Amino acid sequence: MIADLTLRWVVTLLFVIAAAECLSTLVVGDRRPATVVSQFLHVVMAVAMAVMAWPWGAALPTVAPMVFFLLATLWFVAVTVSPICAGHRIAGVYHALMMLAMAWMYAVMNGRLLPGQASFTADVAPAGPSAGASGHAGHASMPGMDMGGTDAAGTDHSVGYPPYIATLNWVCTIGFALAAVFWLYRYLAVRMEREPVEAARPLGILCQSMMAAGMAIMFGVML
Repeated sequence: MIADLTLRWVVTLLFVIAAAECLSTLVVGDRRPATVVSQFLHVVMAVAMAVMAWPWGAALPTVAPMVFFLLATLWFVAVTVSPICAGHRIAGVYHALMMLAMAWMYAVMNGRLLPGQASFTADVAPAGPSAGASGHAGHASMPGMDMGGTDAAGTDHSVGYPPYIATLNWVCTIGFALAAVFWLYRYLAVRMEREPVEAARPLGILCQSMMAAGMAIMFGVML
């Protein structure tokens, strides 16, 4: 999905480390059911994003993961409004938005689910036999993304997006970049004892910064 190999590995490592931290929390952390489910959803999300960074991952089905992360969004909304999330509602809203962003990314990747996307692609896609290859298996060819070697030499298959999709992708890119900075600041504050250590595990906060940075990069290459 990411054309640059170095950036692909950077994103992969960010999400693999985040997945490992969430998995360790599942094993030795808080065992309350709501916490276990939430951490499990973060593990799935991190693994899905690491897979999505690679061409073979971008060719996988998109509808089922999109539905899964929409349900994950509803889970975090329910947890956020419940009494068990008292005092952590802002974080709960953030996690719900992150799951919703995952569902949005899969919808954009599909190329046919969002209003106006299929017709926009047809209008701007290059003509010729190779044009149909850019959206194999129901996936749209996306700016900045490598869809697994479908491009012919000297041909640009980046078909762009309708304006509302491009705008939301910009919002996600900027939003997650800011979130990465915020979580990194919180991590440094905890390490320097400017916040109580009990507020969160320092490594967990750092991994949230990594996940946000990875999301910002993934949305950034879609622009």
